Amino acid sequence: MALEVTDGNISDVLTQNQITVLDFWAQWCGPCRMIGPVIDNLANENTDITIGKVNVDENSAITVQYGIRGIPAIIFFKDGNEVDRIVGVKSQAELQAKIDSLKP
Repeated sequence: MALEVTDGNISDVLTQNQITVLDFWAQWCGPCRMIGPVIDNLANENTDITIGKVNVDENSAITVQYGIRGIPAIIFFKDGNEVDRIVGVKSQAELQAKIDSLKP
């Protein structure tokens, strides 16, 4: 299951592992609900990295900080720095390939 990321724990989350993947979502967003189980599956299969979900309605500071304009938005971090982002629904295989490309 993906970690719940908030305005209060974002700094700690980004330093837990070398690679972090954050899914920015909202309860009212249909595509977000579609990709939610995919994010949870990725979290269960990639225990060596941090995968989390940010509810944009409840965490406006993070949402503004990363300039989220469309959801679902998935941001990939390496060593705490953003290296890529994807907006919209993608398959689990596409997301896993992106994760694998970031691993050493």
